[in-house]
Amino acid sequence: MTKDKNSMLDRRYLRMASIWSENSYCQRRQVGALIVKDKMIISDGFNGTPSGFPNICEDENNVTHPYVLHAEANAITKIARSGNNSDGATLYVTDSPCIECSKLIIQAGIKRVVYSREYRLTDGVDLLRRAGIIVEFLPIDAE
Repeated sequence: MTKDKNSMLDRRYLRMASIWSENSYCQRRQVGALIVKDKMIISDGFNGTPSGFPNICEDENNVTHPYVLHAEANAITKIARSGNNSDGATLYVTDSPCIECSKLIIQAGIKRVVYSREYRLTDGVDLLRRAGIIVEFLPIDAE
């Protein structure tokens, strides 16, 4: 596949992750993620509370509850409950991964991460690159 074709697919998957983020009940930031392997979406996730918890992500002071799951963690844990695996997959996520999600990405065997919004902390992206994972920033907000 040509680079232009890959870039077009990357943008399409990022837009899909952005649409998926709209499922989040979080007020401060809505994040969506897709895991793609062999041109198939094998998992998805958005940030939110664990199963069985009320869909309220922030407290009365607009501080995120510590138990809120990130979109990447939700997508990766869904893989664990399915018959699939993420070895060699690409993760498309609206925001650059944090350090905790980056650890999960590495352990899940994901080989490439494409994101569309930078976060002020870069330690997660730095860790992914250190682990040899391909990390690409591809802004889609201007489209």
